[in-house]
Amino acid sequence: MQPLLGLRSVRMACLLPVSRAFLSAVVLSLMAVPAWPESSSGSLPTGITATQIVEQMQSRNLARTQELKHYQSLRHYKVEYQGFSKDIVAEMEVEVNFDAASGKNFRITSQSGSKLLCEKVLKRAVDSEKEAAKDKGATALTTANYRFELAGEESLAGRRAYILNVEPLKPSKFLYRGKIWVDAQDFALVRVDAEPAKSPSFWISRTLIRFTNTKTGDFWLPEHTQSETKVRVGGTAVLTIAFGTYQVTPRDTQEAAIR
Repeated sequence: MQPLLGLRSVRMACLLPVSRAFLSAVVLSLMAVPAWPESSSGSLPTGITATQIVEQMQSRNLARTQELKHYQSLRHYKVEYQGFSKDIVAEMEVEVNFDAASGKNFRITSQSGSKLLCEKVLKRAVDSEKEAAKDKGATALTTANYRFELAGEESLAGRRAYILNVEPLKPSKFLYRGKIWVDAQDFALVRVDAEPAKSPSFWISRTLIRFTNTKTGDFWLPEHTQSETKVRVGGTAVLTIAFGTYQVTPRDTQEAAIR
């Protein structure tokens, strides 16, 4: 029995630090309230700078946030751990209600699979979003947190997008380095390919994050997140969040006039 017990102990030791990497990845993906490239020109756009793109992105995001009254969606969370010749999986459905006055409310409607992963990863991922909302400035895509460099442009789902390299100004595990794609018409964040600026744990060798937003009406909202974490002592963990279909309620004209 000793080899089996030892294997279980190692597996537990791996899963706990993995959850911390996931939490950082989830926070990164939810920083903005905003797919894949169909074609790439590879050329730099003319007549606009990275600073101007970031300024437009911030002002447009603020305007959209002020116009958003309510939304509701049903998210699907899934985490898969592969290692030691065995796969461990957990899944969770979460109903999310956002209200401009009270913020986000989360309700777990179902869960299945590994209880350990449900408790240590999926439920903590939900909690981490609540924590991130308390200090948005610390993780926002602003010049206070990042250095931006215009790298080119691509077509994403038939829409022109600017590509920017982003480099954090400080080694925080809640910031990242990589590339972002910004819609050239709406100046909304549509995609992120990145890794944490600082590893959340010694046991994590690398975490890769891909995040996309989608346009619903006049609003850009999270569509899909995937983070893949490599564990030093063996195994790979993948967390995905499918944000589902949104039911969006904008502020009406009368409310906007009162503001």
